[in-house]
Amino acid sequence: MCLTEPHAGSDVGSLRTSAVKQPDGSYLLNGTKCFITNGGGGLAFILARVKGAPGGLDGISMFFAEEWLDDPKAKGGRHHNYTITKIEDKMGMHGSVTCEVVYENTKAQLVGNENEGFRVMLYLMNEARISVGLQGLGGIEASLHEARKYAESRTQFGKPLVELPLFKRNLADWETERDAIRALLVDTMSHFEIFQRLDTKKRHTGDLNERESKLFARAARVARLRTPLVKYYGTETNATLSQKAVQAFGGYGFMAEYDVERLHRDSFGGLLYEGTSQIQALMAMKDFVKWMMKDPARFVQSLVAGHPIGSFISDGSEYERSVGGVRYEFRKNAAAMVMRCFKPELSFSEKGLKDTIGQINQVFKREYWQEANRFDKLMVHAETLCQALAYLETLKVLAKHATKDETRSELYYAYLKLVTPRFAAIYTDWKL
Repeated sequence: MCLTEPHAGSDVGSLRTSAVKQPDGSYLLNGTKCFITNGGGGLAFILARVKGAPGGLDGISMFFAEEWLDDPKAKGGRHHNYTITKIEDKMGMHGSVTCEVVYENTKAQLVGNENEGFRVMLYLMNEARISVGLQGLGGIEASLHEARKYAESRTQFGKPLVELPLFKRNLADWETERDAIRALLVDTMSHFEIFQRLDTKKRHTGDLNERESKLFARAARVARLRTPLVKYYGTETNATLSQKAVQAFGGYGFMAEYDVERLHRDSFGGLLYEGTSQIQALMAMKDFVKWMMKDPARFVQSLVAGHPIGSFISDGSEYERSVGGVRYEFRKNAAAMVMRCFKPELSFSEKGLKDTIGQINQVFKREYWQEANRFDKLMVHAETLCQALAYLETLKVLAKHATKDETRSELYYAYLKLVTPRFAAIYTDWKL
């Protein structure tokens, strides 16, 4: 899937690769793509703009091309359709080939309809983003496996390293976060698979029964919410915990002789491809504010209904009541932060109080929140909002597990203890 260009990374809408339709219905592509994983694999989906199409994301189309095409006139009976001009020398992930690809009158076929390429690309990329979250989990698993194995065999101050109080506490925290992320990812994958299968059925048959429709709606909602979160959380934590694994080895961790050095270098790839961590954070922020402001009055009502005092009369489990309290605090603080960023500049005119009340009432209209310039103040909090959402979704999954299986309660409370000070730090940041 060839998206990135030298001048169009996160800003996909500024791509320059062009496409010109031919009389036979094919298209000729011209342009350059960079940082393409497995670009020499022989097949590619390519984003390009048809001549005359609108600018930005709305004018992007997707094409399919083969690296080699049959050509009786060419030597060997085929010719190069596009060229791999460079193999990148990367910091890590040396087992994966990353390429620069040049298209010069490359023959390609349109995928879907013109100007719908970005939508099709997102469908492919959302699955890829969950997969990158899983890559992050794999890196965490490998790093902590090496760290524990080393700590159990390494003796310092007369004890195995794993028995030293500070190291023991740190390792327990690292493994708690690993297990929690695994639970979040498995739950997200389950919802995404349900979404994919029912979406395919809906596209082919147009018919879902009542139960399937409800499943589809819920799976689509969870997949949309979680996709940027698992990509962000899995890869960021991999970079952090692989670093901790290097430190667990002391000086040995800095040596290429030990795998933790490679695992840490490899961890940086996931922070960048399939949308950087910051792009994931902006997506999560946009969806949260869109949901929150779809019906501002209803959101306020949900805050009142979700007050922890309601837990005393709730029929839910202790874990569901606990996570309900965390959710209430998150929503309360998030709402306050958003209102601080979006609050109107009140002016007191000769019309007096009536005019001021009219300005305040604008806040509760959807159109007020759709003005793009109002998001600028909020963007600085995108990453902390994404982090808080990831912690909250993980707690919800663990609470569900503990409700069904009491043996999971230890993980729920260990993770709650781990992230409680993180929530507090985030809320403090939002107030500054």
